[in-house]
Amino acid sequence: MSVAVSNSARAVGRLQRPATAANPTEELLLSRRADAAVAAAQSRRCSSHLLRLHRAVGCCSPLLRRWSCSPETSPQPPIRPETNPSSPETNPISTEQIGSHSKSFGMKTHSSNHEIDMESGRLVEDKERPLRSKRVITIHNQALLSGFAYCISSCSMILVNKYVLSSYDFNAGISLMLYQNLVSVIIVSILSLLGVVKTEPLTWRLIKVWLPVNVIFVGMLVTSMFSLRYINVAMVTVLKNVTNVITAVGEMYMFNKHHDNRVWASLFIMIISAISGGITDLSFHAIGYTWQFINCFLTASYSLTLRRVMDTAKQVTNSGELNEFSMVLLNNTLSLPLGVLLVFVFNEVDYLLQTPLLRLPTFWLVMTFSGFLGLAISFTSMWFLHQTGATTYSLVGSLNKIPLSIAGIFIFKVPTSLENSASIFFGLLAGVLFARAKMR
Repeated sequence: MSVAVSNSARAVGRLQRPATAANPTEELLLSRRADAAVAAAQSRRCSSHLLRLHRAVGCCSPLLRRWSCSPETSPQPPIRPETNPSSPETNPISTEQIGSHSKSFGMKTHSSNHEIDMESGRLVEDKERPLRSKRVITIHNQALLSGFAYCISSCSMILVNKYVLSSYDFNAGISLMLYQNLVSVIIVSILSLLGVVKTEPLTWRLIKVWLPVNVIFVGMLVTSMFSLRYINVAMVTVLKNVTNVITAVGEMYMFNKHHDNRVWASLFIMIISAISGGITDLSFHAIGYTWQFINCFLTASYSLTLRRVMDTAKQVTNSGELNEFSMVLLNNTLSLPLGVLLVFVFNEVDYLLQTPLLRLPTFWLVMTFSGFLGLAISFTSMWFLHQTGATTYSLVGSLNKIPLSIAGIFIFKVPTSLENSASIFFGLLAGVLFARAKMR
């Protein structure tokens, strides 16, 4: 087969030999170089390369001369005619020339790490440099944007609930919670049907595993509504620090987790600030404080129970995972029948039938907006956590209470004193110290 290929190469060379190649020495040189190049190509078994060589044989092109003079492709030393050694046609090809022609075929060389994109004709490395810089800027902007969206949604949710319960004097916190959860279920279900988010199907096995967690979840939301009706926003944020104390103690007994001295010091400051804040609170309300302490206990119980149930719940799902959207859909869907039951237990039906607020379009608009905010917290928290991490997420959540407390005091014109303001400040500072101590 090699003889046939060589003969065909010589035949093509004779047919395509230009009229100017009349020198017998040059014809002998071209013939030997063609035989050497064809033999090298046959050893590599490169059909496309053979085709290019067949087309180039006898045409005296620089491509054939460079390939024939290359030490990689020529097994025999090239025979040079007695011509000028400085002639570019007879000099052996340099490393830069090999690199330039190998790049034209999209190959990498030892002299250059760049690679040609055959479609655009640009260096891939040069093309990727602006993309990498844009990617860094985009991630940085997304982290900043997601953090800002998380802070705005979480602050707005508490302020809007406070506005509905206090400014509108809406005395049906369970009904407000029920409507917000219904809005969340509708939105997540629509997004799941459209394929925007992925959720797990609600099976009886998953419902039975998740039902204890959901009961605590509903109790946590209801007690939060009741306490927010009677207590100002700043004191609610400070009293919520008691949740960290209960959670830390629960982790010791349930998960055998120990904390260092910095954590316990920050927890001690939280307790002192909560007690001093309650004593100096000019708008102190015993019922509101009672509901808030119950809320702290239920919130800590929800966090601890969720850790135990999460692994079991993942085992009964189809994919073996349970993402944030599935938890939102699961919690809010299961809370609907329990919420309806609590509406009758707390006798909110009579109030709903008599209150004129339900005939105001603006009131329905505010309640619907609060439902969107409740879902926005889940979306933005998941987005922010994905862009940054648990450490930054925890620290920003603690720092977010500072503008929330200030906004709650000024928006709702809460009467305060210097002692109460100092207690609120130290309580918020203890939350930041607690977050930093948990990082270490």
